[in-house]
Amino acid sequence: MSFVKDFRDFAMRGNVVDLAVGVIIGAAFGKIVSSLVADIIMPPLGLLIGGVDFKSFQWVLRDAVGTAPAVVMHYGVFIQNIFDFVIVALAIFCAITLISKLRRKEEAAPAAPPKPTAEEILLTEIRDLLKEQQTPRL
Repeated sequence: MSFVKDFRDFAMRGNVVDLAVGVIIGAAFGKIVSSLVADIIMPPLGLLIGGVDFKSFQWVLRDAVGTAPAVVMHYGVFIQNIFDFVIVALAIFCAITLISKLRRKEEAAPAAPPKPTAEEILLTEIRDLLKEQQTPRL
């Protein structure tokens, strides 16, 4: 029973739940960025370089022989994945920068010092009176 309770406590800890949500949102964000690159960015870029689809860029290392398939390096897909990575990294950088700026603004506003308690006020008055008694009078 202790194992089940320990596991439940672990799984319900805030950090684990936050991490799970982050992974799910990250996967969905990755799909959105992949679609952005494949469907929005790469077609005009391919058009600019002569109407070429990047996915069609490949090197055939060995042609298909009989039932053996061809050995092909799809470097166009690799280039597209590099674009995906750069855009995801840029988006994450912008989000982290924004969060850091917001946190700095929160930290920049210092909290007002707490009001002294009645004891502190009384002790301050006693200290001041003792100082007055010790100073020589001319």
